Amino acid sequence: MPDLFDAAADARRSRSAPLADRMRPQTLDDVVGQERLLGPGMPLRLLIERDEVPSMIFWGPPGSGKTTLAKVIATLTKSVFVELSAVLCGVADLRQVVKEAEAREKYHHQRTIVFVDEIHRFNKAQQDALLPHAERGTIILIGATTENPSFEVIPALLSRCKVFVLEKISEDGMRGILRRALTDRERGLGARNISLTEDVLRAFVTLADGDARQALNALEMAVKSSTPSVDGVWTPTLGQLRDMLQRTHVFYDKSGEEHYNIISALHKSMRGSDPHAALYWLGRMLESGEDPLFVARRLVRFASEDVGLADPQALLQAVAAFQATHQIGMPECNVVLAQAVVYLSEAPKSNALYTAYQAVQQAIREAPVASVPLHLRNAPTALMKDLGYGKDYQYPPSAHGPVKQSYLPAPLQGRLFWNGKTKKTSCDADGRV
Repeated sequence: MPDLFDAAADARRSRSAPLADRMRPQTLDDVVGQERLLGPGMPLRLLIERDEVPSMIFWGPPGSGKTTLAKVIATLTKSVFVELSAVLCGVADLRQVVKEAEAREKYHHQRTIVFVDEIHRFNKAQQDALLPHAERGTIILIGATTENPSFEVIPALLSRCKVFVLEKISEDGMRGILRRALTDRERGLGARNISLTEDVLRAFVTLADGDARQALNALEMAVKSSTPSVDGVWTPTLGQLRDMLQRTHVFYDKSGEEHYNIISALHKSMRGSDPHAALYWLGRMLESGEDPLFVARRLVRFASEDVGLADPQALLQAVAAFQATHQIGMPECNVVLAQAVVYLSEAPKSNALYTAYQAVQQAIREAPVASVPLHLRNAPTALMKDLGYGKDYQYPPSAHGPVKQSYLPAPLQGRLFWNGKTKKTSCDADGRV
């Protein structure tokens, strides 16, 4: 049983914890920004309140409240709550947790909730170790991840969990969180006389970009680094705020969903003839450390897929950009890729080649082993000539022009793949197609 010394130690740890940790919501009503999941009568809220929590995965951006929600569940549920870190936990640790959960269920009829933070860091072996126990209900698994679980969680485990998507906290929600921290005397900064101008508060909200953890910790550091006035008022400045919230990277995962989202945005912006948006998405990738050759390869593909013969120079521009990127690398190649992106954005568009090749692929699926007609076959030996190879072939140059003969296999006679037209689209001065 804990004594007074333990209680005092817990109080000291609580006071020394970062502001974001101290201000964690204690109830579902305190959770900000997830009304779609936790509003009155919403399914997830009802499951939590009824202590019927299923295995589930919380997917959302940093600071959106995934761990907080799991901790709120821990306080509301009658189940034993075990928290694991995917960074520190191994298969042996998982087996021990499952063994204890089995004993708890057998002897005390008590369920066990296992919360795995950053579950996307679990390798396949670790996820496989969880699978049978989550399936049998030995444990209730709650995972938290910033990555798309479709990419990072094995399908078998994903199929046994309900995925709940947490949204980035809105600007109004962030203002509420910050004001609560400034006025809460027990857990927040309310014991100090802090004056935060509306401009500084607005800047906090903007720079934090929906990350409550970052905003709260930056607020605490800005207050601690400021000097109170003679009358005891703490007034963090905009400069201190920017120092605390300076971003050293742009959110972008080269192997996760954001990678595919942004390259898709670049492709669609160029296809829509919007060079402004295309340049922005190009910059988002390059400034975040994306391999410039990956971008250059996609531009080469785009030049034929979306521009094609509407502007044959587009492919030359894209290939030249790829070669230059390969030769000089970053950061010098950024303007090279920008040139190609703008050219491709403003070029007339045609997907006729793309459509033609898709039709070819469909024909190959329908007749995968269609034989080459005999008259089109080469006949380098006497046997091949005797078998009819090359017989009746008409040589167009000798006929001084095209000759009427078939060049397709028998099952595809008369099939048309190329429509002979190059469909073009262009944009007006405002970039609208």
